[in-house]
Amino acid sequence: MLKRLVVSVITFVFLWGGSAFAAHPLITDDTGTQGKGKTQFEFTGEYSHDAEDGTTRNILVYPTIPLLSHGLTETADLVLGVPFERIETKQDGSTVTERGISDASIQVKWRFYESSGLSVAVKPGLTLPTGNEDRGLGNGKASYSAFLIVTKELAPLAFHLTMGFLRNEYKLQADENGNKRELWHVSFAVQAEVLKGLKVVGNIGSERNPDRSSNTNPAFLLGGLIYSLKENLDIDFGVKAGLNRPETDVSYLAGLTWRL
Repeated sequence: MLKRLVVSVITFVFLWGGSAFAAHPLITDDTGTQGKGKTQFEFTGEYSHDAEDGTTRNILVYPTIPLLSHGLTETADLVLGVPFERIETKQDGSTVTERGISDASIQVKWRFYESSGLSVAVKPGLTLPTGNEDRGLGNGKASYSAFLIVTKELAPLAFHLTMGFLRNEYKLQADENGNKRELWHVSFAVQAEVLKGLKVVGNIGSERNPDRSSNTNPAFLLGGLIYSLKENLDIDFGVKAGLNRPETDVSYLAGLTWRL
């Protein structure tokens, strides 16, 4: 059950933005799109550590398979992601490690409103059961989501708000009994260009706890930097900290974004 809960949280984060972050390492998405015919690759990695009630979890998401965003039109992107994970769980002196591809995601982001620095987008998505649910690497069934994204630009600042819903489906009855199906997410981010090519970012948010036995919803705080090596090439680093017990204690994020 513990492993399934971890997978539910990872799948949730990966689908709504984690998969297609506004600008990695942010969790909150923004309304920006690539432009018709243009493509962006994101090579991102994350190491998370969490210790609670005698159980320690270490989760590593490898930057082996890039997240791909492709501009279908000037205001709509197709976003594809396939995470590769290593989950290490330590409990009562024993360690269990699983690694492999988790559930893939397909999303479409459409910016339908834009005026005076304010823009609004919707982002429906679908996860596919490509991960092995028996090894804790997937849910075993397809799930779907829908999100509303708002961005306000006030140079040199930009503010982003993401609100949305995810419905999880589970193949195994034990997972169905132990986890909630309907999850929500809300988060807010700000980024500021402090020097040419260098941005400081901050992020705060919460989502519904998938564990049926808990009524405390995980909440996080994140800070990071984004540096543009070239006009089409960025590197980033961030640290995400849990604000309460259900949230992962600490996560370290790094990434490289390449636009064509």
